[in-house]
Amino acid sequence: MEEPVVSTSSRGRMRASFSAWCFMGPATVLVTLFFFIPVIILLWIGLTDLSSRNFGNPNFIGLANYIRLLGDRFLPKILGNTFFYVFLTLGFFNVGLALILALLTTHINRRAGFFFRAIWMLPRITPSVIYIMMWRRLTTDEPFGIFNQLLRPFGIEPQNWLWENPWLFVILVNGFVGASFGMIIFTSAIESIPKDLTTAAKVDGASALQIIRDITLPQIKWPLLFVVTYQTLSLLTSFEYTLLLTDGGPGLYKTEVWALTAYHRALQTYFGNNQWGYGAAWGFILVIIGVALSVIYLRVFRFNELVQEPKIDTL
Repeated sequence: MEEPVVSTSSRGRMRASFSAWCFMGPATVLVTLFFFIPVIILLWIGLTDLSSRNFGNPNFIGLANYIRLLGDRFLPKILGNTFFYVFLTLGFFNVGLALILALLTTHINRRAGFFFRAIWMLPRITPSVIYIMMWRRLTTDEPFGIFNQLLRPFGIEPQNWLWENPWLFVILVNGFVGASFGMIIFTSAIESIPKDLTTAAKVDGASALQIIRDITLPQIKWPLLFVVTYQTLSLLTSFEYTLLLTDGGPGLYKTEVWALTAYHRALQTYFGNNQWGYGAAWGFILVIIGVALSVIYLRVFRFNELVQEPKIDTL
């Protein structure tokens, strides 16, 4: 019998497919190990009554934790707090301020821009405990509060600024950290735009605002999608700075967000009874919210069009 003949085109496709799998393989393994498997484990724990009291022998209770979650009378407040915190911090700082900083530092002297960006990186590279201690020292009561010391000569009554305006400082603390990340991404994207485009626009008499609107922003749609999606998920799941700054207070759930609630339910309950199953249910709902927002972003930014291969005109 004659051996089947494999065409050159088939071999090329097989080689290309093999190369693609070689490149995608490591990423696939990492995503599987550090995302899909943890999500499955989280789902399973959320369907049990696992806690520090019955560790090693949990009982399967189905959707009981989710029913309990939906019946929590503070659920609407926590959900509202979460979206309020995420979208204000995202809009004003993680994307808005980051884009402004990137535009400003790419339109000044290169060394001065680099120095300015380095300063904005300080909140991110500062250890979180030291960073929060600085903010607490700034906003605390007399005689230690630096804000009170600076404002007293102007006739402003001393107060605990953090406790009087908790949301303002929660957003500022997280926003200054998040803005540095977006600033670096946007700066790299702006620097990569071909200079010919901006030069031609200037020759045609375009103003700086017109260049930003008609050239810069359309050219960085992909970095914008990445920063908006990544920072949304980051804000949804991060609670470290809020925990250290206010721990969800002052008062009852004043600045409590969803991720912080999951931590409190699972790892910080009364009498040392850590309710891991109930906390996992809160965490799994957060995964669903994150995935849903990611899909919305991909549709709003028309992800399929961004990754399309360029069309080549043939005669």
